[in-house]
Amino acid sequence: MTGPLTARPRTRTSIRVEGVGKRFHLRHDRSLKNLVVSAFRGKDLGDSFNALDDVDLTVREGETVALLGLNGSGKSTLLKLISGVMSPDTGRVLVRGRIAGLIEVGAGFHPDLTGRENVYLNAAILGMDEATTARRFDDIVAFSEIERFIDTEVKFYSSGMFLRLAFAVAVHTDPEIFLIDEILAVGDAPFQQKCLTRVRQLRDEGRTLVVVSHDLDMVEKLCDRGVVLEHGRVVADEGITAAVERLRG
Repeated sequence: MTGPLTARPRTRTSIRVEGVGKRFHLRHDRSLKNLVVSAFRGKDLGDSFNALDDVDLTVREGETVALLGLNGSGKSTLLKLISGVMSPDTGRVLVRGRIAGLIEVGAGFHPDLTGRENVYLNAAILGMDEATTARRFDDIVAFSEIERFIDTEVKFYSSGMFLRLAFAVAVHTDPEIFLIDEILAVGDAPFQQKCLTRVRQLRDEGRTLVVVSHDLDMVEKLCDRGVVLEHGRVVADEGITAAVERLRG
């Protein structure tokens, strides 16, 4: 595994979000006839809203940043744009470093493949070669605590089992940038603590962390900076204590 990154000064930019906008359309009538007529006439059948509106954000190497806000504020959308799961409608997102993201439970898992096969598949997606995955396979499975089910097709897994295996793979690929969206709220308490301990290790090694969570106590202990969003716009970018107090107030 690569060694700690703490010796590097926090001067390099890991993530740069420049003037990013993302708009979603809410279609209320999806019948084929109406969709065709609407397209022909150049009309939209539904409402639309700006999930993100002219967002700028810079995250430097080794920073731990919490994206905070009420439901619908745009924080999960922003995380998905950083991860590359979605593309912005306007602006651009620049990322330097290998990303591992826990944005949706079981995302990237193929339901008809076994846990073992999905370990190799997801590790490859995250940029780890097959030989390295083979060396770390036992550690990944041990961390996930689902040894008995590793050769079972994942379509039979519970959401908690998905989480365990997805998290175990992600943290064993040596990510330089780690993205987390409410994922630590799933699973039993002992495993949540195990995940948090590993995330803190990544932070202490100098990895860049961007976290979305409604657990203000957790992010205040884990992160050193808070970015608060309202209706798709950044309204505050400050120390984590001030950001958390802003939400609590």
